[in-house]
Amino acid sequence: MENTAPTLDEHVGHGYTANKEALLKRLSRIEGQVRGVNKMVSEDKYCIDILTQISAINAALHKVSLGLVEEHISHCVVNAAEQSIQTGDKSYVDEKVTEVTTAIGRLLR
Repeated sequence: MENTAPTLDEHVGHGYTANKEALLKRLSRIEGQVRGVNKMVSEDKYCIDILTQISAINAALHKVSLGLVEEHISHCVVNAAEQSIQTGDKSYVDEKVTEVTTAIGRLLR
């Protein structure tokens, strides 16, 4: 019988998988907010009201982003640290730390 166990460097699952339904629900809500802003512009609503809604969308996206960063650290980075310990190869954790710091940098722009 063939061994189908993943190798140490093989990616298994995503940190957000356990919360996938909640994440999709939140993203659908944000999508609805964006459609609402589109409608507000189409209907020539007051610019400050539109900006208020855009601010709410940005806050919701930041919350989703922060949750994904947290999940990445607690799942992917921790798994990489375990791989590094098991193999003695620090590059696993270095790669994941670089990934997450690069992603955070993009979020801060």
